[in-house]
Amino acid sequence: MTTNIDIVRAHYAASAQGDIEKMMACVSPQVRWTEMAGFPCAGTWVGSQAVADNVFAVLGRDWIGYRFELQSLIDGGDQIVGVGTYHGTFRATGKAMQARVAHVWKLQDGQIVAFEQFTDTLFVNRAMQDA
Repeated sequence: MTTNIDIVRAHYAASAQGDIEKMMACVSPQVRWTEMAGFPCAGTWVGSQAVADNVFAVLGRDWIGYRFELQSLIDGGDQIVGVGTYHGTFRATGKAMQARVAHVWKLQDGQIVAFEQFTDTLFVNRAMQDA
């Protein structure tokens, strides 16, 4: 039986491969996905297609080598926390960034039904600003 932590782990593995289809495999069509205020894709996106279009496609378009480096997963049953670091270079400025991040995932019946991101947006925004 696939556990909630296995589902989140598989999402991160697909992300590392740049495979959006596999990333979205267990994301509910009605997911509520929140990117932190001050982040390039800030807001709450409802629906898996909205997440793919307004988060993953935008990050892939605007950043070179954008990735999340997972350091630990915390199993809270129906809530999983992923802790790690974002990396990438903002295409428009050529500036690199690294920012610590925590992701809070909520799962129900084998699907990701909610996601919330917490990150230091200052480091992300510095990369996006001209000198």
